[in-house]
Amino acid sequence: MITSKQRAWLRKEANTYEPIFIIGKEGISEQALRAVDEVLEKRELIKIKILETALLDTKEACNEVAAALDAEPVQAIGNRFIIYRRAREEKNRKIELPKK
Repeated sequence: MITSKQRAWLRKEANTYEPIFIIGKEGISEQALRAVDEVLEKRELIKIKILETALLDTKEACNEVAAALDAEPVQAIGNRFIIYRRAREEKNRKIELPKK
């Protein structure tokens, strides 16, 4: 569980990120979750965009993806959301969160 201070720091870090994944009308599929899982392991912090044709609520989609991947929802605003998960392998850990 990350603190509000850490969440704010992660939002700031992700501000310049471009969305890596786009969720379309098919919604959140198992294949998409596997791909997001692999990228989360390498990057730890990612931004995802939801197309208007997906007919998904951004916050609900953010929470669903985060829960499925054991990640932390950082921000859901407009049609984009940010999730964070610390890399499981030590060699992939790049983000050092500020202390609580």
